[in-house]
Amino acid sequence: MTRAFLLVMDSVGIGGAEDADVFFNGEIPDAGANTVAHIAQACADGHAEDGRSGPLFLPNLDGLGLGAAVRLASNASTPGLNGKPIGKWGCAREHSRGKDTPSGHWELAGLPVPWDWHYFPDTVPAFPADLSQAAASAAGADGILGNCHASGTAIIAELGAEHMQSGRPICYTSADSVFQIAAHEETFGLDRLLEMCRTLSPRLHEMKVGRVIARPFVGTPDLGFTRTTNRKDFAILPPAPVLTNWVQDAGRHVYALGKIGDIFSMQGIDELYKGSDAELMQHLSKLTDEAAEGSLTFANFVEFDSLYGHRRDISGYARALEWFDREIGLILNKLCPNDLLLLTADHGNDPSWTGTDHTREQVPVLIAGQGGGEIGQVNFADIAASVAHHLNIPAQGPGRTFL
Repeated sequence: MTRAFLLVMDSVGIGGAEDADVFFNGEIPDAGANTVAHIAQACADGHAEDGRSGPLFLPNLDGLGLGAAVRLASNASTPGLNGKPIGKWGCAREHSRGKDTPSGHWELAGLPVPWDWHYFPDTVPAFPADLSQAAASAAGADGILGNCHASGTAIIAELGAEHMQSGRPICYTSADSVFQIAAHEETFGLDRLLEMCRTLSPRLHEMKVGRVIARPFVGTPDLGFTRTTNRKDFAILPPAPVLTNWVQDAGRHVYALGKIGDIFSMQGIDELYKGSDAELMQHLSKLTDEAAEGSLTFANFVEFDSLYGHRRDISGYARALEWFDREIGLILNKLCPNDLLLLTADHGNDPSWTGTDHTREQVPVLIAGQGGGEIGQVNFADIAASVAHHLNIPAQGPGRTFL
């Protein structure tokens, strides 16, 4: 069968971005950030022993070329990741002026972002008064809480009780081009939260804010609060066709897993599967058995980023990588002849770095089912062109195939 599986390991960067010095976490530039290398080094030094132990153990990813890709991108040491690659491998650089989810995914799908995103200042308040009033009106509340840059889990812990008492939504942002709204699923209501986001989205998209994100949570002030899996991103619509459109326009089937449906506003997507990373892996396993001839399966595994990168949890990130490696080994054994499986990432999120934001890095390009050998340094958009080439469909945009 000739099928393509494009899997994004969200935030699994490998350092070496030439322009990292103009991207920041607070006042510190991202130059020197390296998600995979720094995790591997911490593991080898015995500094990532929570729930796991010893050097980073990723035999399947390293066999596809992960360690080699890190060394190509950044010349960093990769203890535990020194195997000889058996797949095609390389690294990819991003040209869009952002280190966020839409920028990375749009460009991976063949469309570099054609504008500068709008970012909110790291001040209190962060939002202009008219936007804050519009948010309150959309919620049917007398105001908003937050109105600042914040970690999502931290601001829920800080303001969750006041939110439940006042009914005011918690609105916050980050170094990304986002407007995030946290609300309690039961006392505020999930449908009300989603409708609030839907109402505000056109206004924010007109400002070139990339995403309005619903961040529902549950719990109590006494027992603590937990975000649920009912997150929904209301993303700005890509201004031109992307890989999913190319595949669908050629009469093929497109399966999306995880955040892909939200990121591309369901453009070019036939079937969507959501859930935790463990649930998404089950869906992926089923699709390796059942996906149609000539189809594209496009997946995002977000928990590296959301649970461990932003929280600067090196041990947790290492555990997630080792879990993913075990699971991807099972997937590799199920591929059909002529299938293409391509593993990559959208940006970095070095858990050893200062701050809590993404880090500007190159990403790995690891390819199974297409023989072996180094492809060198390529561009994000080349990934879309290569998937299109494999599926024998017309490609658009600036990318060039490396297959």
